[in-house]
Parts: sequence; structure tokens; C-alpha cells
Amino acid sequence: MLINQVVNNDPLTQLFTALADPTRRSIIERLTRGSATVNELAEPYDMSLPAVSKHIKVLEEAGIVSKTVNGQQRECHLEALRLQEAEQWLEQYKQFWQANLDNLDVYLNRIRSQEKD
Repeated sequence: MLINQVVNNDPLTQLFTALADPTRRSIIERLTRGSATVNELAEPYDMSLPAVSKHIKVLEEAGIVSKTVNGQQRECHLEALRLQEAEQWLEQYKQFWQANLDNLDVYLNRIRSQEKD
């Protein structure tokens, strides 16, 4: 139970959990073109409005989507800055792997050079 509490309170885990689902990634992609109502976001999916609303709630809890209410309309907006946290986290590992691949390239070139001699 304690692990679930830590995971649920960890913003980066919430972010990656939200991004793990293809429907939620599709909703994010749609919102890159501009704000949309919940009904507009639900249109392309073969699922109930409450099911789409649950996906949007996960995105809201992760801070990726915000919602404004105007009467009966609930409009969703992408909070793109929140995605930068994922990018920054991944960047560390990109640099790590790039450095290792560069080292591998140097090593392979050295072996090839020695084989020619």
C-alpha cells in the first residue's frame, strides 16, 4: 500500500502513467492543434463519454491537461510545459546512450583498423 501511495504522489510517475496509454496520447496529440471540448475529444473513439472523461481525468491529474467550464461546455487545454519534465528525464538517458554508442563506434573503428594492418 505504501508503494502505491509513493507512486501516486510522484509527479514523474503520474506523467509517464498518463503517457502510457495510446488513447491518452491520442488526446494529447489532438490538443496540440488547439483546445477542444470533452465531446469533441470523444468523437473519434468507439467508447462511452464517461470512459473518455476518465482518460481526460488521468491527464488532468498528471498536469498535462487543464479544463475550463463555460456553462455546460467543458473545454480541455494542453499544458505542454508539463511534458518538458518527461523530456528532461529522458534527455539524461539519451546522453548516456549516445556516449556509449560513440565509445562503441571508436572501439569498432579501432578493431577494423587493427584487422587491416
